[in-house]
Amino acid sequence: MAFVAASTGKPVKAVLFDVFGTVVDWRTGVAAAVRRFADSHGLELDADAFADAWRARYVPGMRRVSSGERPFVLLDVLHRENLDGVLADLGVDAGRFGPAALDELNRAWHFLPPWPDSVAGIAALKRNYIVGPLSNGNTSLLLDMAKVGGLAWDLILGSDVTKAYKPTMEAYLRPAALLGLEPGEIMLAAAHESDLAAARTAGLAAAFISRPLEQGPGVPGAGVAAQSWDLAVSSITELADQLGPRLGGCVFLTTIVGRCR
Repeated sequence: MAFVAASTGKPVKAVLFDVFGTVVDWRTGVAAAVRRFADSHGLELDADAFADAWRARYVPGMRRVSSGERPFVLLDVLHRENLDGVLADLGVDAGRFGPAALDELNRAWHFLPPWPDSVAGIAALKRNYIVGPLSNGNTSLLLDMAKVGGLAWDLILGSDVTKAYKPTMEAYLRPAALLGLEPGEIMLAAAHESDLAAARTAGLAAAFISRPLEQGPGVPGAGVAAQSWDLAVSSITELADQLGPRLGGCVFLTTIVGRCR
């Protein structure tokens, strides 16, 4: 029978995913791009530390948008601004590089490698559920990532569609409205409990996916859920197994995506 989330009391019809850290390994992908950039420009730096510093500016940048301090801009824009900030912190003059070189480095966020279970897990879920990202990434970024990584989403609704960054409620509620679903019929799958907590407040079901290596090896407590969620799994393939098949067929009811009932 259909999986009914304990937190919502509703059968799950769509599984939407946080992407950075949950579906893809941002740290490995960004560090590799930084390493290539440094080698080609004669820079001596710690690529892993650079990736961490770049990521550390992610939430503060979005918070300025969500607070109304600045208008909505694409995540690509925030990443590019944050790149200049990291270079400045390291005492590296961004002006020594052509804008095209820095823009190309910034596109590293478009081509991050999936975790080993992501492609197969999403494909398995797709047979019975609507699957897509619920990410702060903009649509073009998520599309590039899907094409390169083989992520078989049913649809991609980037933050440029909702004009909202998580954890604001609109970032969770707008995708539900676009899909014609109640919030409780959507499950957010994420490796970050703050994201899951906000989704639960918005009325979504929540599944925790353990990613102990997201921040690199040896991080105490990494990948361990501190709270109770509708499901807690170690991979997306395990999530597909836990959710199981849904009863009923799929019919094409909207111009966005075929909906299973």
